[in-house]
Amino acid sequence: MEQRYGGTDTMTEPNVSSATQRYEEARAAAERAMTTVTVVPDRPPTQGAMPIDVGLPPYRGFKFGAAFFGWLVMLSMAALITVLIAGAGIGISNVLDYTRADAERQAGTAAMVAAAVLVLAVSIAFYTGGYVAGRLARFDGARQGFGVWMFSLLLAALAAGLGAYANSLYDLVDRVDRPDVPLSNDDLLTGGLITAAALLMLPLLAALLGGKTGQRYHDKIDDLLD
Repeated sequence: MEQRYGGTDTMTEPNVSSATQRYEEARAAAERAMTTVTVVPDRPPTQGAMPIDVGLPPYRGFKFGAAFFGWLVMLSMAALITVLIAGAGIGISNVLDYTRADAERQAGTAAMVAAAVLVLAVSIAFYTGGYVAGRLARFDGARQGFGVWMFSLLLAALAAGLGAYANSLYDLVDRVDRPDVPLSNDDLLTGGLITAAALLMLPLLAALLGGKTGQRYHDKIDDLLD
């Protein structure tokens, strides 16, 4: 660009229009680039994705495998407790010199103690089986414990049916040398009914409680992860 000042010679002004234009273009390009950049804040890996609800129906409900293996553990625990009780009973009888004659003189007391020990042993076994089933299934521990009890009930009914059928064919009951218990038939019937009711209900409650206890292990972990 040229400018004249009076009669003096022409002075030339540096041409800065092209440099200014390039600067403005570069700044506009930088602004466009900055506006297209998206800053993503830190977030958990699962944020933005569809959450997985572990409480959906496919994860819940009765699990045949968990109940079956819990039932197997219950049988093993029942056998172990039976051996322990038998060993303890033999040891105590030897130490206290408790003979069969003493048991016959106190037949009622001996029968009640035996029934109570039986119910307690079976309840502990069912609690253990329910715990294992609830721990394996993770959800709905009470249902798994009920499954352990139902397995036992069905198999006990099947065994009773087979036993009745075999007795009708071979008269097995009359061949058994039953001891002469000094108790009346009414006492035996009452004690048998009470023991049967206890064996039916208390193991069920123990299995339900064991299943809920086994589920609590996973509930504690879920609470820590939340």
